[in-house]
Amino acid sequence: MHIGGTPRGPGTAGAGRGAARAIAAVTLTAALSGAGTLVTTTQAARAAVVATTPGRQTGTPAPQTGTPTPQTGTPTPQTGTPAPQAGALAPQAGTPAHRTTTTTTITAPRTTVPSPHATPTAPPATTTTSPPATPTGPPATPTATATAGAPLAGVGSTAPADAGSVDCRRVKCVALTFDDGPGPYTKTLLRTLAAYDARATFFVVGQNVTAYPGIVRRAHAAGHEIGNHSWSHPDLSRLPAKAIRSQLARTDRAVEAATGVRPALVRPPYGAFDASVRRQAKRPLVLWSVDTLDWRYRNSARVARKAIKSVRPGSVILFHDIHPTTVRAIPKVLRTLSKRGYRFVTVSQLFGGRPPRLVYSRG
Repeated sequence: MHIGGTPRGPGTAGAGRGAARAIAAVTLTAALSGAGTLVTTTQAARAAVVATTPGRQTGTPAPQTGTPTPQTGTPTPQTGTPAPQAGALAPQAGTPAHRTTTTTTITAPRTTVPSPHATPTAPPATTTTSPPATPTGPPATPTATATAGAPLAGVGSTAPADAGSVDCRRVKCVALTFDDGPGPYTKTLLRTLAAYDARATFFVVGQNVTAYPGIVRRAHAAGHEIGNHSWSHPDLSRLPAKAIRSQLARTDRAVEAATGVRPALVRPPYGAFDASVRRQAKRPLVLWSVDTLDWRYRNSARVARKAIKSVRPGSVILFHDIHPTTVRAIPKVLRTLSKRGYRFVTVSQLFGGRPPRLVYSRG
């Protein structure tokens, strides 16, 4: 291909841009037309541009002082020197044909990146999302039935903890509950629960919340439920209505100060309640179906054995996280029950977010 002739030169101000465009034009024209040899080196392309760059112009291109030599693949440098221009490329020293440069592929293959919102080829096999359902009613024993599962991923699930993958009507769910804390061993308990992707319900004493607000905040942030267990752990059924309200209200304020959330559940100390307690609480009272008696038997093996032996789907198990022996028993409970297919959920999740007014009467 012959690179020469009289170009249509740009004005003086556009000479620099014209030089750059000429490089691209020479390369692209040769690639598309197939005429002659494609210029594949930067220096050769520049030489071709120099050969076709006009002299300083005032509107009319300056005549060339040399005649371009016909080329057979590699452009021959011009014998004449064009008039200097603003932004024009200077002639390059050396032979362009022997320079090694990197060429740019014009027609590179396109890579298709799938959209993050693309529809999956198949729905997840293990995920079932169901709307919360109202409990169907209490059986003879215990007094309440676990119904729709709440959004919580169980042990071994690849779904996130709030992905709505547990339906307690179809899988075995159990609610682990811890009373009287928080205490110095609750932090260790939280780490153990996290290792098994387990959720629990903590019925806290208001005085202890003020002593360990950070632990309550951490438990709430990890997805555990915080319930009200009174301010100082008295038998509420022996108190007048005003005192009952004070016990619950002070704890509500302490929990809300730590977590920003008011407890939705109440567990009366000792499981003692009457009509007055229920009226003052104004929310579900939660007792238990399995009492591990960990407060009496400070033996980790015995506590774990009691919980494992007595559990049933829908059970609410009573522990106390103020005892180190109880905290040491929890890994075995989680390990054994998870192997049996149990999922660990909060009390509210056990009932699909709608616990009855009384959850069990006594363990």
